[in-house]
Amino acid sequence: MTTPSSAPFSASTSPVVTPDSYLTLHYRLASMDDVDIISTFDGNPATLQFGTGQLAPFLEVCLIGLPEGTRHVFELAPEQAFGPRNPDLVQRVSRATLDENSNADEAYRIGDLVDFAAPGGGRFAGVLLEIDDLGALFDFNHPLAGQSVKFEVKIIGVL
Repeated sequence: MTTPSSAPFSASTSPVVTPDSYLTLHYRLASMDDVDIISTFDGNPATLQFGTGQLAPFLEVCLIGLPEGTRHVFELAPEQAFGPRNPDLVQRVSRATLDENSNADEAYRIGDLVDFAAPGGGRFAGVLLEIDDLGALFDFNHPLAGQSVKFEVKIIGVL
């Protein structure tokens, strides 16, 4: 007969984050010089289900195995975060393609993030680098590609 003191599970053991966890947490994504990109620390915490796309997969990987109550800062290299910059994703788009696949009435300016219709019904976006009467040059890399980032997390609850 097992007595409570010799039971293999202790009620004081904190649950840990697993690949199918439902959790409540505060998180912050910041540049390496501590400029916030997004943060929940000054507001309500986030509640999410792992594996559903609510949190980027590379951020979920950081959390696996962390016990409830943990506060930790991860420093992620570009390869661990949004990836390196890909020069092939800087592309020229003809004026006809731009007009057909974006908001043709829009007066675009350098630096604008322009949303495009993709073949098959999806959407994608690029940052406008140059524009003239013949077309435009866009950077379709993620805006944080090529950058190291800090990911700070405080795990409030794990189910």
